[in-house]
Amino acid sequence: MDATLTAPVQIPDVAVEAPKAEEKNRHVAFICSKGTLDMAYPALVMGWAALGNGIDVTIFFTFWGMDIINKARIDHLELAPVANTSMKMSMMGVNTGNMGIPNALGVIPGMTAFATNLMKKKIAEVGAPPVREYLQMLVDGGAKLYACKMSVDMMGLSMDDFVEGVEAVVTASDFMDMTEGAQIIFI
Repeated sequence: MDATLTAPVQIPDVAVEAPKAEEKNRHVAFICSKGTLDMAYPALVMGWAALGNGIDVTIFFTFWGMDIINKARIDHLELAPVANTSMKMSMMGVNTGNMGIPNALGVIPGMTAFATNLMKKKIAEVGAPPVREYLQMLVDGGAKLYACKMSVDMMGLSMDDFVEGVEAVVTASDFMDMTEGAQIIFI
């Protein structure tokens, strides 16, 4: 047998630098399609948490979700009990056991205002800011806010209708290009 084949191989001590991975921030994009009080908060809360973890945040408001950024609607978002089968009054501080508000009761005049006021009280109790303030915090933290062009056109709105911090009215295609590679969450 040849001695060169059985001899141990000497590997020189050479420091090899590992290739550097491209440094790129994580990115999350929320699509807000509903403009009720209870549907505004999921994107606001998760967007704030993402910013706090160094994740880039983009929020796209479409259809009724544009109420969240509409100057005339932002401070008047409501929580309608009709067809909201998951709404348990016990979660809102009213002791009804595990029962929700029956839809028949939801149509009684004043029930939407009642449910909205209860929700606003619960939101304040946990220290969450109102929607307008939350949006400003997100913008100040670097979140990007956009309105859907098709919805803006359908509803006869313009940039003048939106709160400060909305960057532009963009098409769905533009939004998809802006958020390529992002985790997209539809609300």
